[in-house]
Amino acid sequence: MKLLFSLLILFLMNCVSLTAQTDPKPLKVYSKDGISVKSYDYKTFEYFLNQKNDTTYVVNFWATWCKPCVEELPNFEKLNAEYKSKKVKVILVSMDMSKQVETSLLPFIKRKNLQSKVIFLNDPDANSWIEKVDKSWSGAIPATVIYNKSQRKFYEQSFTFEALEKEVQSIIQ
Repeated sequence: MKLLFSLLILFLMNCVSLTAQTDPKPLKVYSKDGISVKSYDYKTFEYFLNQKNDTTYVVNFWATWCKPCVEELPNFEKLNAEYKSKKVKVILVSMDMSKQVETSLLPFIKRKNLQSKVIFLNDPDANSWIEKVDKSWSGAIPATVIYNKSQRKFYEQSFTFEALEKEVQSIIQ
């Protein structure tokens, strides 16, 4: 009887650990002036594009050198702040070059006080993974994936806040 009870406890503990998923292990963590960014190759990053839970994810591909990307970032930050209680999570995926993370990306995050989750995608073989994000993606940025467990949409465009909010609303309803 004790053995059966022990096995039941182990089984339940294992189920809890499987449902309480954490982010995959990054390749590297860049830190400077109190700001940190986790770096992933596409294989480990893919986790962020395939969550199956009760949250809607807004995954924006951008770079500090991309003017339209930088111009639309406040819209993603506003969405992140206004929809946090509605189980909407914004993930900003930096496409900067690895040699620019400490000199451009980290200072940019600090200067702009970005509150959304920022990830650095460090996989230079973009031709091998761009179509895995979406078959229609040419590779141009800004680009955004909005998805939840039942719907997924891809956009190769810039967003105003109103247009971004409308697209998120169309998925969460």
